[in-house]
Amino acid sequence: MKKTLLTLFFLMSAAVFAQVQNVTSSISPNPFEETNAITITINGSSINETTWGNAATHELYMWAWAFDTNDTTAKGTPNNGSWTASSAASMFTYNAGTDTYTKTITPATYYNATGIGRIGFLVKAKDGTGDKKSQDILVEVGTFQVTLTAPVENSSAILASGANFNITATNTNGVAGYVLKSNGNTINTNASTASYSFSHTNITTNQSYELLVTQGAVTISKKFSVIVNPNTVSEAMPAGLVDGINYNAADATKATLVLDAPLKDFVYVAGSFNNWQPSSTYAMKKDPTSGKFWLELSGLVSGANNTFQYWVGDATPLANSPSLVKVADPYSTLVLSPYDDGSIPAANYPNMPAYPSGQQFEVTVLKTGQTPYNWQVTNFTKPEKDKLVVYEVLVRDFDANRNYQSLIDRIDYFKNLKINAIQLMPIMEFEGNESWGYNTSFHMALDKFYGTSDKLKELIDLCHQNGIAVILDVALNHAFGRNPMVRMWMNDPDGDGFGSPTTENPYFNTVAMHSYNVGEDFNHQSIRTQNYVKRVVKQWVEEYKIDGLRWDLTKGFTQNCPSNVAGGQEPCTGNFQQDRVDVLKSYADYSWSLDPTHYTIFEHLGTDLEEQQWANYKIAESPSKGIMMWGNLNNAYNELSMGYTSNISRMTSSSRGFTSHRLIGYAESHDEERLMYKNIQYGNSTNSAHNVKTLNTALSRMSAIGAVSLLVPGPKMIWHFGDLGWDSSIFTCNNGTVNDASATISGDCKLDTKPQPQWTGNWLGNTARSKIYNDWAKMITLKTKEPVFSGTATMANTSSLYPNIKITNAALNSTQLKDVLIIANFNVTTQNVATGFSYPGTWYNLMDNSTINVTDVNAVISIPAGEFRIYGNKQASLAIEDFEKGNAVSLYPNPVSNYFTLNFTAVKVEIYAITGQLVKSFATNGNPDFQFGVSDLKPGLYIVKALNDNNEAQVIKFIKK
Repeated sequence: MKKTLLTLFFLMSAAVFAQVQNVTSSISPNPFEETNAITITINGSSINETTWGNAATHELYMWAWAFDTNDTTAKGTPNNGSWTASSAASMFTYNAGTDTYTKTITPATYYNATGIGRIGFLVKAKDGTGDKKSQDILVEVGTFQVTLTAPVENSSAILASGANFNITATNTNGVAGYVLKSNGNTINTNASTASYSFSHTNITTNQSYELLVTQGAVTISKKFSVIVNPNTVSEAMPAGLVDGINYNAADATKATLVLDAPLKDFVYVAGSFNNWQPSSTYAMKKDPTSGKFWLELSGLVSGANNTFQYWVGDATPLANSPSLVKVADPYSTLVLSPYDDGSIPAANYPNMPAYPSGQQFEVTVLKTGQTPYNWQVTNFTKPEKDKLVVYEVLVRDFDANRNYQSLIDRIDYFKNLKINAIQLMPIMEFEGNESWGYNTSFHMALDKFYGTSDKLKELIDLCHQNGIAVILDVALNHAFGRNPMVRMWMNDPDGDGFGSPTTENPYFNTVAMHSYNVGEDFNHQSIRTQNYVKRVVKQWVEEYKIDGLRWDLTKGFTQNCPSNVAGGQEPCTGNFQQDRVDVLKSYADYSWSLDPTHYTIFEHLGTDLEEQQWANYKIAESPSKGIMMWGNLNNAYNELSMGYTSNISRMTSSSRGFTSHRLIGYAESHDEERLMYKNIQYGNSTNSAHNVKTLNTALSRMSAIGAVSLLVPGPKMIWHFGDLGWDSSIFTCNNGTVNDASATISGDCKLDTKPQPQWTGNWLGNTARSKIYNDWAKMITLKTKEPVFSGTATMANTSSLYPNIKITNAALNSTQLKDVLIIANFNVTTQNVATGFSYPGTWYNLMDNSTINVTDVNAVISIPAGEFRIYGNKQASLAIEDFEKGNAVSLYPNPVSNYFTLNFTAVKVEIYAITGQLVKSFATNGNPDFQFGVSDLKPGLYIVKALNDNNEAQVIKFIKK
């Protein structure tokens, strides 16, 4: 049961090793009632505490759950804490003299429930990541107990039509009354016995049984079922169908389901449309060519929510594998969960369909006649790859409401920062609610915790209206245990409905073929896996107009590195592997076949030789392709921000052998410790006047980090609130304390939900923090609007406190801003910093447009500690502060349909796309009433640059309808 109740969080960048242990335990007294105090004792000799890293502290915790008197429906709310940080209330007491761990509880109190029929618990480390836990331990509650001796409780037996079925049970405390029901009808009774037996004969239809056993005022229910093998009909599947739900565009009362289930004997479709009791009418047919199961549903009501599962039968299952598995559709776009949905706030997902009573596991929602979302932007032009500035966001931790509406409400925050892309950490259906999202179970379904499908589309549409692309992080290296393609072919020795893949599984490896795996490892050499991945890509590109995908952990896309590989699994995983080069190219090709300008981004963090294969792939095509690669420079930039020498030359694409700007370099992402936290903890404190461990001093250095990172040519990324100097550790717990791996051997809080002081503390109103935000906004504007920053950067491959970056764009002429020099002083005292201007003359400080006259190109410049300078050979044209406000300029109407006018006389007017390209220009000849026609422009966001007769520029935005 714990496999379905746990809120699992996993870190993608570290190897995780299973550490499950079998412990011995006892309960006293036993039997017991829910109101009795009981003591649970764990034998210390049965557990190896060293394996979990708690031998010194003897910290063991109980993770608990409970069922009702029917032993089927979960109930109660024990104070477990989180899987990565168990609560103090769940800790066992260690008794050194007896080497035992004990915990005394009263079930009704501890589980916060009554009517408990069975309690369950396991023993775990404080942080259970990596399966640092025991086996499940289940104990019946109550002195009156019923044992179903045949069949196994909650099982589904498969019979041939016409066969008989035997049911036997016993009870404690003397005789009891037995009532056996099937499909809701009573078929046998015995008013007084302690040993029940009945044979149901000549069974020709599926049976759903319930055995009700009553003693005094207590009734216990045991459920089980019989599934009749329907002898699957072979019939050709209609042309044009795909796996999953196929809606009938011409008839909203029909839909056709398709399931690819090789090696399975039959499949029933059970759902709300047949009261979850499928007859032979709902047995799926089998296509003789593809081997896929299919069934057309009819009589559906347009606009109504239907729920269903596949009941997948195997008459001769492998040992430890179930004969019947109930799964949602692997290609579901909306699933309901009996484990997670109850704790999703109604404000996040209004009018959520109800999970069907009496069912188990996830179910798929099928709804015909859906009203499509009314997109306002249908032809969004993506920012150029070279100019991308990506803002990585974990929706859960962005604002207190933890939903898409929070991002919608903060759209001005993104606009004013000038970023042109938002990257959302995984939002596909994941296990639990408060997660980083990498424990994905359904890759095509939207997780409901953050909001509805239409609300996500509203966010994407709004971003597109404001020139911001939307990128999704997707974890396709693996899937977690609730995934239907895991569960259809699984080992399930404990019969709880979950387990690891068997040798028959056509999608997953039985053991991971690389050293970084979590969950179950996809076999990407399987054609079925490749088809599934392509469908996932198609769903997000076509249904949600997603501009790009960031592929998590691409090192895992190989089949070449089993655990016993010569030389070791880790070196193999890190080395060049041709199979993953090829399969990942094929996935990129598929993405580009759907959208030639789609952003394909890999988090590989591997060898340059392998990454070059992707970064340089089809780079010469039109439009230029090439896969963008994540470039982690966290350590290098953090050394500078703390005041220590560092080498940041690897921030350039050329340093990796990429022929174009395809490196998404970053100083922070979701995975690393925060720059500001380390500044304050470990910064250079040798100068009391500029002590980096002081908050405001540390904040004052972050603008310089932006200058020497964001402006390096090529796409860049910001982790959310790095632009405000977020100084909370990545190991901050949900209660605000910090619990990193060095502080306690029992775990950390890396994956905990974080507090959001950015809004409650009004960080934008804090001068020291808002300066970072405003300075970075200027730099991003420079980067995205000035062509020079698509040029070539020269950086010394040496460690220094004084980065020196020269950028030139040879495609520009001397009348343009074509040369830039960026210098900074990351020491803790004022320094004379070397320059190296390209030539003498007037140079402009691009942050404030002040000038210096350069006579000696190698003259040093005095720069205070933690500051920087950005010099250009010409004044920046579109990067002036608050350029979108345009001082007293106004443009009418806005939004614009066919033309606009200005409230002042302009001599020359230029219109730029939000990506920086000049798309239209006008010469007004001094006409104050000039109408600027834009009917030929596509809908979207544009920038107007207007020059008066003194050659003074005013800049303002407008939206073309």
